[in-house]
Amino acid sequence: MKALAGLMIVALLAACGADGAPVPPREEPTKTGVTISGSARFGVSKSF
Repeated sequence: MKALAGLMIVALLAACGADGAPVPPREEPTKTGVTISGSARFGVSKSF
């Protein structure tokens, strides 16, 4: 009897929020407003 009650509780909790087949998110281009630019240098230099 306890096992049946436990299975019923698990089945109810597993069904919470299940309202149909999953729907993929819309693929809209994201506009973050962030722009990355710049320059980089590396190496060894010596003045004579």
